[in-house]
Amino acid sequence: MFIGTLKDAERCFPLHPGLKTLFDFVAANDFDALPLGRIEIDGDNIYAVNVDNGSVSRERQPLEMHRKYIDVHIALEDGEEIGWKPLEEVRTYSQPYSPKGDCALSTDEADFYFPLRKGQFAIVFPEDPHAPAIGEGRIRKIIGKILL
Repeated sequence: MFIGTLKDAERCFPLHPGLKTLFDFVAANDFDALPLGRIEIDGDNIYAVNVDNGSVSRERQPLEMHRKYIDVHIALEDGEEIGWKPLEEVRTYSQPYSPKGDCALSTDEADFYFPLRKGQFAIVFPEDPHAPAIGEGRIRKIIGKILL
């Protein structure tokens, strides 16, 4: 996992070439003026999901795991908390991995939680089970998806 601020995003570019493309797109667009949902950047290779949803409690949010995509959670407003746990410590799967949705779910509790504030981002790799959208109220963010 990599956590940072948008003003320092270039520090993560060496991790994957798609990160520069994603962050350049984010910097060039006003997501309040774009439609909610999936926004194509480079087909299935790189896309963004413009999110304006409610949140859930820690107890109700499962850990999610992906194999094909890197997730990049970019906060457009304060209010979200994300949980994390090492992949090798996940013991209970509530949903086995599905290639169609590129997702497996676990009811295990996260080892720690961190706030994601406006202008911050979290890059989560397949080895990073994470529980996003935790909070009280509205979650306003972009989720970037980058094919490995």
